[in-house]
Amino acid sequence: MATSLQRESSPGGTERGPALLTIRNLVINGLVDDTVVPILRGIDLDVNRGEVVGLIGESGAGKSTLGLAALGIVNEGCILVDGSITFDGIDLRNSPESAKRDLRGARIAYVAQSAAASFNPAHKLIDQVVESAEIHKTEPRKRAVEKAITLFGSLALPDPTRIGERYPHQVSGGQLQRLMTAMAMNCRPDLIIFDEPTTALDVTTQVEVLTAIRNVVQKFGTAAIYISHDLALVSQMAHRIVVLKDGVKVEEAETRRMLAAPEHPYTRTLWAVRSLEKPPASAAPPILDIRHINAAYGQLRVLEDVSLTVQRGHTVAVVGESGSGKTTLARVVCGLMEVQQGEVVFDGTRLPPLRGARNADVLRRIQLVYQSADTSLNPSHTVRKLLSRPLRLYCGLRGSAGNRRANELLDMIELSGAYIDRYPSELSGGQKQRISIARALAANPDLIVCDEVTSSLDQVVQEGILKLLMSLQKELSISYLFITHDLATVNAIADEVAVMHRGRVVRVGEKNTVLSPPFDGYTQLLMSSVPQMNPDWLDGVIQNRVGVITPARFAK
Repeated sequence: MATSLQRESSPGGTERGPALLTIRNLVINGLVDDTVVPILRGIDLDVNRGEVVGLIGESGAGKSTLGLAALGIVNEGCILVDGSITFDGIDLRNSPESAKRDLRGARIAYVAQSAAASFNPAHKLIDQVVESAEIHKTEPRKRAVEKAITLFGSLALPDPTRIGERYPHQVSGGQLQRLMTAMAMNCRPDLIIFDEPTTALDVTTQVEVLTAIRNVVQKFGTAAIYISHDLALVSQMAHRIVVLKDGVKVEEAETRRMLAAPEHPYTRTLWAVRSLEKPPASAAPPILDIRHINAAYGQLRVLEDVSLTVQRGHTVAVVGESGSGKTTLARVVCGLMEVQQGEVVFDGTRLPPLRGARNADVLRRIQLVYQSADTSLNPSHTVRKLLSRPLRLYCGLRGSAGNRRANELLDMIELSGAYIDRYPSELSGGQKQRISIARALAANPDLIVCDEVTSSLDQVVQEGILKLLMSLQKELSISYLFITHDLATVNAIADEVAVMHRGRVVRVGEKNTVLSPPFDGYTQLLMSSVPQMNPDWLDGVIQNRVGVITPARFAK
C-alpha cells in the first residue's frame, strides 16, 4: 500500500499536477421570502490534478453549494451573482448547458449525501450505475457492466455479480451509498465531488470505501473535493483542507499543518473532541421488551432470535455494520414490518405486529426519526405544515395554539421561528434532520426510535442535538432506541449497547462493559474502525487487515 495521502509532497506517491478546477470570487445568494440570503461570499478555490481538497464546516456553511458549483450547477432558488468557475480551461459559468451536460458524469462526477433520494426506485441498480457510460458512449454496455461489478466487489458489496439486479429498496442505506460511489467511479472521471460519501456507512465499511476512494486518486490521478463534517475522515482523505463558515473561507492549509496548529478560532472549535459524557442512569422498569424476533424479506432472513430491553428513561444504542439488521429492528418496533416469530411488548402490553392494528395512543407514544430527512419530509410542505400534522393528530392543537407549539419545537432544536414557512429544499441537510426530530417530539412520545439521526450533521450540531435529546430524556423520561454506526455518539449518549452482526445480537449490556476489552472478534473490528484525528490512521488500519482493497482491483 502506498504511503499516506497527507504528506506535504507527493502524497500517496501521486504527483499533483496543475490546477484542474479554479474558482474565483464566487458569490451565490439565495432568496427566502423575498429576502436575499448570502450563501457563498467571494470564495476562491483551486483543485489540482490528483489532489483531494477537503471542505469542512457546520451545516449551512455552504459546502454542498460550493461542491455543486464545481459542476456548474446552482440550486433552484439560488443566484450566481459573481465569480468564475473554470474546469480544465472550460468556463462553466458561461458555457451552454449542453456543454456542461457532456462533462457531467463523464469528466466530472458527483456523489450525493443522500443516495436514497438519488436513485430511481423504478429501475434496477445496474442500469443506473452504467447509465453515464451509456449516455456518454464511453464504452459498450457489456464492458461498463463488467467494470461496475469489479467496483461492487472493491466496495465490499455483497454478491457483486447479482446485487445490480436488485432495486434500490432491496438494499440497505449503506449499500446504496456504496453503489452511488460506484456509479460516480465507473466512467473514471477527472474530478469527483464527494458530498458526505460515508454518511450512511458503518465504521467497518467506511474503511473500505475510504480506501477505494484513495486508490482511485492514486492510480488514475483523479482529483476530488471531499465534503464532510467529520474531521477524522477528512484528515484521512485530504491533501489540503478548506474551512467554511457562513459562506466565507476562514482558513485553508495543508492537512497536517492544520491538524497540528489550526489558526482561526472557529477552526479550533471544530477540532475540539466531543466532551459529552452521560451520567449512569438508575435502574428502571422496561418500557420496551423485544422477545425472540425473527424477520425476513422474502427468503432472506434478516433478524435471528433478537431479544432486547429498553428501560424507561434509558438509551439503548444498536450498532453494527450496514445490513446487520439495525433498521429492520427499528421497523419491527414501529410496526412497519411483520415478524415471522417473536413479540414486541410496550409498557407491559403485547403490540400487534403491524402499525395499522395499533391504537392511536400507541402510535403517539412510539415515534420514529428516519435516517434520511430528504426522503422522509414532504418537499411540497412547509415546516409549519410538517409540524402541524402531528400536533393536530396527536395533541389536538390547531391555529394559534399549534403555531405557538411549532415555534417552541423550533427553539428546542435550535432553529428560529424564521424557518417556519420554509420548504425542505430551502434547508441544509442538518436543518432538515432537525425538523425530522422536531416532528417526532411534537407527539410527546415515550419512546423515540432514532435511526442514524445524527449521521448527516456536523460535529457542532451533533453535540447540540445530543445535548437536546439527553435534556429531554432527563426532563420527560423519554426512552431512545438509538441506531447508529458512530461509536463516539454511542459513548456520549448510550446507557446500554447492543452489537448486531448478520441479524443477531452478539454482545449486549451496559455501555462501559460492552465498549471495554476484552472484546469478541467482531466488536474488536468495530472498535478498531473508528476514525482517529490522525492522518496516518487509515494506513495503519489497512496494514493490519487481510484482503484490503488494492489499486490493482481498479485496473482498466
